[in-house]
Amino acid sequence: MSRLIIISNRVSAPKDSHSGAQGGLAVALSAALRENGGIWFGWSGETIDQFNGHIHFQQGGGVTTAMVDLEEQDVDEYYNGYANRTLWPLFHYRIDLAEYERGFAGGYQRVNDRFADTVRPLVQPSDVIWIQDYHMFPLGQSLRERGCDNRIGFFLHIPWPPRRLLGALPEAAELVRTLFAYDVIGFHTQEWLDSFCDYAIDDLGAQLDGDVLTLDGRQLQVMAAPIGIDTTEFVAASKSPTARLAYRRMRDSAVGRDLIVGVDRLDYSKGLEERFLGYERFLQEHPEERKEVFLLQIAPPSRGAVESYRKIRATLEGLSGRINGAYADVDWVPIRYVNQGYPRDQLAGIYRAARIGLVTPLRDGMNLVAKEYVAAQDPADPGVLILSRFAGAAAQLEGGAVLINPYSAEEMSDAIVQALKMDRDERIARWRTMMDNVEGEDVIWWRKKFTDALMAPAKVDA
Repeated sequence: MSRLIIISNRVSAPKDSHSGAQGGLAVALSAALRENGGIWFGWSGETIDQFNGHIHFQQGGGVTTAMVDLEEQDVDEYYNGYANRTLWPLFHYRIDLAEYERGFAGGYQRVNDRFADTVRPLVQPSDVIWIQDYHMFPLGQSLRERGCDNRIGFFLHIPWPPRRLLGALPEAAELVRTLFAYDVIGFHTQEWLDSFCDYAIDDLGAQLDGDVLTLDGRQLQVMAAPIGIDTTEFVAASKSPTARLAYRRMRDSAVGRDLIVGVDRLDYSKGLEERFLGYERFLQEHPEERKEVFLLQIAPPSRGAVESYRKIRATLEGLSGRINGAYADVDWVPIRYVNQGYPRDQLAGIYRAARIGLVTPLRDGMNLVAKEYVAAQDPADPGVLILSRFAGAAAQLEGGAVLINPYSAEEMSDAIVQALKMDRDERIARWRTMMDNVEGEDVIWWRKKFTDALMAPAKVDA
């Protein structure tokens, strides 16, 4: 049986699977490595004065990890620069925030080449390689240039932008051409897949036959495979002692009020400013509800070295302060705004206590918070999910979620009212529809769908 080599920007060090600290992706990839054997390779998160290619190996939970340190310049240009100041905003439709610097692009390619140089000696002829996300678009090509003819797959966890938007990237054509070094590429939704194919066909002249794109004699299988959560584990976590304690704390602190919860990494793509404005519109239009609800927004900070992330944090602090100042009373605060993260079992209890889950990104590759909220609910008395139609998860959960345009404060206000007034029978029916999907297309289903395609024999022309 082929070993699996997983490569990602950061590596999840082996942990106790019951700690509640691992995310769904880490759980799925770790399970794949335990089943197939192999290595999880990536950046350690540490920096050194001069890159030396030294690999730090760790073993635990049946998983072997291999990590390398990078130089400060590497991190500035590859990670903070090209990945998160160029690609991330552009691929999330924020062309106004994208920065284009030759040094960023050069550092991005240099680090991918360094990853290829370092991991190549670890790869055996029968290994299958699975590369994760936008940090490593050119890594497959770099490995091919170093004589690696193994099966190599790539999965993109963020949206793929429309072809005219991608055209704003100076080296867009070169970047897309490098992706034909892969054997299989996966996207979360058909929309992202179609956008990729549109660019490859209309701008590069590729041909599509079924699920195979051909360009310059190179065949690339494309697929839509929406990631899920580890549903069984998350449902169990929602019933754990830690979750029950978190649930009781939230219910006690609510003192009979309805909790609206949002949980998002502090990022402009998550629509947090628009969410606060939509909630403020609700408070303005429905004064009778003001002291009957409160919004808990959990937003752990990220990418503090990037200026746009510092700005969004300052904006939200000012906005939450203004709303609280305008509407709070001596015994009620409309927004509880918390800048820290919580373990997943605690979050499960918080989700379960919430009458409304407010998941309103402006653009998201998937958004697993929506699925976690569904999985954590009490089947006999579930809450209501309000979901942006621009999240990848909307394609799967549209039958049960209340879908909104996150740019519209009116729609958000109306959706909150609809959710608060929704009777139990409708809430149960909507929840059951969503839960069927969350259970049926979980993270194990996602991982198996992709790895089955990647580990299958290459398609050969007739």
